[in-house]
Amino acid sequence: MRIEVDEEKCTGCGICKEECPKGAKIWDVDKKAMATNLRFCHLCTICASKCPENAILIIRDDEDESKKQDTEEDL
Repeated sequence: MRIEVDEEKCTGCGICKEECPKGAKIWDVDKKAMATNLRFCHLCTICASKCPENAILIIRDDEDESKKQDTEEDL
């Protein structure tokens, strides 16, 4: 899984970091947002859904990742 931030769209507002349950561990926001530590990411996609500029793209590399997410949510 990867989180890509479109630098042309990102304004560095920090909403991604504020809204993310693990924001301080995952996001680094200076002039632009950057996901720096994805091992803490729960794949909730809140960051992408809350971004007012639609600058965040969640890319799941492994087809089983969505299944893992569904299983974890059921627990």
